[in-house]
Amino acid sequence: MLEIKDLFVSYGGIKALRGINMEVPDKKIVSLIGANGAGKSTLLRTISGLVKAQSGSIKFNGEEILGLSIDKVCKKGIALVPEGRRVFTDLTVAENLKIGAYLRNDKDGIAKDLEWVYELFPRLKERSWQFAGTLSGGEQQMLAVGRALMSRPNLLMMDEPSLGLAPLIVQQIFSIIEEINKKGVTILLIEQNANMALKAADMAYVLETGDITLSGSGESLLADEKVREAYLGKKKDQ
Repeated sequence: MLEIKDLFVSYGGIKALRGINMEVPDKKIVSLIGANGAGKSTLLRTISGLVKAQSGSIKFNGEEILGLSIDKVCKKGIALVPEGRRVFTDLTVAENLKIGAYLRNDKDGIAKDLEWVYELFPRLKERSWQFAGTLSGGEQQMLAVGRALMSRPNLLMMDEPSLGLAPLIVQQIFSIIEEINKKGVTILLIEQNANMALKAADMAYVLETGDITLSGSGESLLADEKVREAYLGKKKDQ
Protein backbone atom coordinates (compact mmCIF):
# COMPACT_ATOMS: atom_id res chain seq x y z
CA MET A 1 0.00 0.00 0.00
CA LEU A 2 2.57 2.59 1.13
CA GLU A 3 6.12 2.39 -0.21
CA ILE A 4 8.87 4.81 0.84
CA LYS A 5 12.21 4.84 -0.96
CA ASP A 6 15.40 6.84 -0.30
CA LEU A 7 13.52 9.57 1.57
CA PHE A 8 15.67 12.49 2.71
CA VAL A 9 14.28 15.38 4.77
CA SER A 10 16.32 18.28 6.15
CA TYR A 11 15.51 21.14 8.50
CA GLY A 12 18.01 23.88 7.83
CA GLY A 13 21.32 22.07 8.02
CA ILE A 14 19.98 19.16 10.06
CA LYS A 15 19.19 15.90 8.28
CA ALA A 16 16.01 14.65 9.95
CA LEU A 17 15.56 11.61 7.67
CA ARG A 18 18.51 9.99 5.90
CA GLY A 19 17.41 7.76 3.08
CA ILE A 20 14.42 6.03 4.66
CA ASN A 21 13.20 2.83 3.02
CA MET A 22 10.09 1.12 4.37
CA GLU A 23 6.77 -0.42 3.39
CA VAL A 24 3.34 -0.46 4.97
CA PRO A 25 1.39 -3.44 3.57
CA ASP A 26 -2.35 -3.24 2.97
CA LYS A 27 -4.60 -3.95 5.98
CA LYS A 28 -1.66 -4.41 8.38
CA ILE A 29 -0.57 -2.61 11.55
CA VAL A 30 2.96 -1.23 11.20
CA SER A 31 4.69 0.31 14.21
CA LEU A 32 7.62 2.70 14.13
CA ILE A 33 9.54 3.04 17.38
CA GLY A 34 12.49 5.19 18.36
CA ALA A 35 13.70 7.79 20.83
CA ASN A 36 12.60 11.42 20.88
CA GLY A 37 14.19 13.31 17.99
CA ALA A 38 14.70 10.19 15.87
CA GLY A 39 12.55 11.60 13.06
CA LYS A 40 9.34 9.63 13.61
CA SER A 41 6.93 12.58 13.55
CA THR A 42 8.84 14.12 10.65
CA LEU A 43 8.17 10.99 8.62
CA LEU A 44 4.41 11.12 9.20
CA ARG A 45 4.30 14.84 8.50
CA THR A 46 6.19 14.29 5.24
CA ILE A 47 3.80 11.57 4.13
CA SER A 48 0.88 13.90 4.96
CA GLY A 49 2.31 16.76 2.90
CA LEU A 50 3.00 18.98 5.91
CA VAL A 51 6.78 18.78 5.43
CA LYS A 52 8.65 18.97 2.15
CA ALA A 53 11.20 16.26 1.36
CA GLN A 54 14.63 16.94 -0.04
CA SER A 55 14.46 13.86 -2.25
CA GLY A 56 13.04 10.37 -2.48
CA SER A 57 9.73 8.72 -3.25
CA ILE A 58 6.49 8.02 -1.39
CA LYS A 59 4.03 5.86 -3.30
CA PHE A 60 0.51 5.07 -2.14
CA ASN A 61 -1.21 2.25 -4.01
CA GLY A 62 1.45 2.61 -6.70
CA GLU A 63 0.91 6.35 -7.17
CA GLU A 64 3.53 8.96 -6.28
CA ILE A 65 2.20 11.29 -3.59
CA LEU A 66 5.39 13.08 -2.55
CA GLY A 67 4.88 16.79 -3.14
CA LEU A 68 1.08 16.68 -3.11
CA SER A 69 -0.80 19.22 -0.98
CA ILE A 70 -2.29 18.12 2.34
CA ASP A 71 -5.87 18.04 1.04
CA LYS A 72 -4.87 15.95 -1.99
CA VAL A 73 -3.06 13.44 0.23
CA CYS A 74 -6.21 13.23 2.38
CA LYS A 75 -8.35 12.67 -0.72
CA LYS A 76 -6.13 9.73 -1.64
CA GLY A 77 -7.27 8.04 1.59
CA ILE A 78 -4.60 8.96 4.14
CA ALA A 79 -5.47 10.48 7.52
CA LEU A 80 -3.23 11.61 10.39
CA VAL A 81 -4.01 11.62 14.10
CA PRO A 82 -1.45 14.21 15.22
CA GLU A 83 0.62 14.17 18.38
CA GLY A 84 -1.13 16.15 21.10
CA ARG A 85 -4.61 15.39 19.66
CA ARG A 86 -5.13 18.93 18.26
CA VAL A 87 -8.89 18.89 18.70
CA PHE A 88 -10.87 22.10 18.20
CA THR A 89 -11.48 22.97 21.84
CA ASP A 90 -14.19 25.60 21.21
CA LEU A 91 -16.29 23.24 19.06
CA THR A 92 -18.47 20.39 20.25
CA VAL A 93 -17.57 16.73 19.93
CA ALA A 94 -20.07 16.34 17.07
CA GLU A 95 -18.68 19.40 15.26
CA ASN A 96 -15.11 18.09 15.58
CA LEU A 97 -16.16 14.77 14.08
CA LYS A 98 -18.01 16.40 11.19
CA ILE A 99 -14.90 18.48 10.39
CA GLY A 100 -13.14 15.17 9.74
CA ALA A 101 -15.54 14.60 6.85
CA TYR A 102 -15.09 18.05 5.30
CA LEU A 103 -13.81 16.64 1.98
CA ARG A 104 -16.81 14.33 1.63
CA ASN A 105 -20.27 15.07 0.26
CA ASP A 106 -21.99 11.70 0.74
CA LYS A 107 -24.44 12.58 3.52
CA ASP A 108 -25.68 9.04 4.04
CA GLY A 109 -22.13 7.69 4.25
CA ILE A 110 -21.11 10.42 6.68
CA ALA A 111 -24.08 9.65 8.94
CA LYS A 112 -23.22 5.93 8.84
CA ASP A 113 -19.56 6.58 9.70
CA LEU A 114 -20.57 8.91 12.53
CA GLU A 115 -22.58 6.07 14.06
CA TRP A 116 -19.58 3.73 13.63
CA VAL A 117 -17.35 6.21 15.49
CA TYR A 118 -19.94 6.43 18.26
CA GLU A 119 -20.00 2.62 18.45
CA LEU A 120 -16.20 2.58 18.80
CA PHE A 121 -16.27 5.40 21.35
CA PRO A 122 -19.58 5.36 23.28
CA ARG A 123 -18.26 8.10 25.52
CA LEU A 124 -18.12 10.48 22.56
CA LYS A 125 -21.78 9.84 21.85
CA GLU A 126 -22.61 10.64 25.48
CA ARG A 127 -20.68 13.89 25.14
CA SER A 128 -21.59 14.78 21.55
CA TRP A 129 -22.76 18.31 22.44
CA GLN A 130 -19.98 18.97 24.95
CA PHE A 131 -17.14 21.32 24.01
CA ALA A 132 -13.99 19.35 23.13
CA GLY A 133 -11.89 21.50 25.44
CA THR A 134 -13.79 20.18 28.47
CA LEU A 135 -12.97 16.52 27.70
CA SER A 136 -10.31 14.51 29.53
CA GLY A 137 -7.04 13.69 27.78
CA GLY A 138 -8.23 10.19 26.97
CA GLU A 139 -11.52 11.45 25.59
CA GLN A 140 -9.71 14.02 23.44
CA GLN A 141 -7.53 11.23 22.03
CA MET A 142 -10.65 9.23 21.19
CA LEU A 143 -12.07 12.32 19.50
CA ALA A 144 -8.88 12.84 17.47
CA VAL A 145 -9.03 9.23 16.26
CA GLY A 146 -12.74 9.49 15.51
CA ARG A 147 -12.25 12.73 13.58
CA ALA A 148 -9.59 11.07 11.39
CA LEU A 149 -11.87 8.08 10.77
CA MET A 150 -14.60 10.41 9.49
CA SER A 151 -12.50 11.00 6.37
CA ARG A 152 -12.92 7.25 5.72
CA PRO A 153 -9.18 6.60 5.32
CA ASN A 154 -7.54 3.54 3.83
CA LEU A 155 -4.39 4.40 5.79
CA LEU A 156 -4.63 5.82 9.32
CA MET A 157 -1.39 7.28 10.70
CA MET A 158 -1.19 7.82 14.44
CA ASP A 159 1.46 9.91 16.20
CA GLU A 160 1.93 8.93 19.86
CA PRO A 161 -1.71 8.03 20.63
CA SER A 162 -0.86 6.91 24.19
CA LEU A 163 1.14 10.01 25.17
CA GLY A 164 0.18 11.32 28.61
CA LEU A 165 -2.65 8.83 29.11
CA ALA A 166 -3.32 6.54 32.08
CA PRO A 167 -2.41 2.85 31.53
CA LEU A 168 -6.05 1.74 31.47
CA ILE A 169 -6.91 4.31 28.79
CA VAL A 170 -3.83 3.26 26.79
CA GLN A 171 -5.11 -0.33 26.75
CA GLN A 172 -8.50 0.90 25.52
CA ILE A 173 -6.88 2.96 22.74
CA PHE A 174 -4.83 -0.02 21.54
CA SER A 175 -7.89 -2.30 21.61
CA ILE A 176 -9.67 0.23 19.41
CA ILE A 177 -6.67 0.44 17.06
CA GLU A 178 -6.89 -3.32 16.56
CA GLU A 179 -10.66 -3.08 16.05
CA ILE A 180 -10.20 -0.38 13.39
CA ASN A 181 -7.64 -2.57 11.65
CA LYS A 182 -10.06 -5.51 11.63
CA LYS A 183 -12.44 -3.27 9.65
CA GLY A 184 -9.83 -3.14 6.88
CA VAL A 185 -8.04 0.11 7.74
CA THR A 186 -4.25 -0.01 7.45
CA ILE A 187 -2.45 1.51 10.46
CA LEU A 188 0.94 3.24 10.64
CA LEU A 189 1.66 3.80 14.31
CA ILE A 190 4.34 5.88 16.01
CA GLU A 191 4.70 5.10 19.70
CA GLN A 192 7.00 5.74 22.65
CA ASN A 193 5.32 2.80 24.37
CA ALA A 194 7.40 0.27 22.48
CA ASN A 195 5.96 -2.74 24.31
CA MET A 196 2.36 -1.96 23.30
CA ALA A 197 3.37 -0.86 19.80
CA LEU A 198 5.29 -4.05 19.04
CA LYS A 199 2.63 -6.34 20.52
CA ALA A 200 0.02 -4.76 18.24
CA ALA A 201 2.21 -4.69 15.11
CA ASP A 202 2.29 -7.09 12.19
CA MET A 203 5.49 -5.34 11.06
CA ALA A 204 7.76 -2.89 12.86
CA TYR A 205 10.71 -0.61 12.26
CA VAL A 206 13.25 1.01 14.57
CA LEU A 207 14.22 4.57 13.65
CA GLU A 208 17.40 6.04 15.14
CA THR A 209 18.58 9.58 14.29
CA GLY A 210 16.94 9.53 10.88
CA ASP A 211 17.92 5.97 9.89
CA ILE A 212 15.99 2.70 9.91
CA THR A 213 18.26 0.41 11.91
CA LEU A 214 16.03 -2.64 12.40
CA SER A 215 12.91 -4.09 10.84
CA GLY A 216 10.86 -7.25 11.12
CA SER A 217 7.68 -8.62 12.60
CA GLY A 218 6.46 -7.02 15.81
CA GLU A 219 7.02 -10.34 17.56
CA SER A 220 10.65 -10.63 16.38
CA LEU A 221 11.56 -7.10 17.43
CA LEU A 222 9.87 -7.63 20.79
CA ALA A 223 12.25 -10.55 21.33
CA ASP A 224 15.33 -8.73 19.98
CA GLU A 225 17.86 -8.17 22.78
CA LYS A 226 18.98 -4.74 21.50
CA VAL A 227 15.39 -3.55 21.23
CA ARG A 228 14.56 -4.87 24.69
CA GLU A 229 17.51 -3.10 26.27
CA ALA A 230 17.04 0.17 24.39
CA TYR A 231 13.25 0.54 24.40
CA LEU A 232 11.75 -1.94 26.84
CA GLY A 233 14.14 -1.36 29.72
CA LYS A 234 14.99 -4.99 30.25
CA LYS A 235 17.46 -7.62 29.13
CA LYS A 236 16.44 -10.77 27.31
CA ASP A 237 16.71 -13.04 30.37
CA GLN A 238 14.51 -10.82 32.54
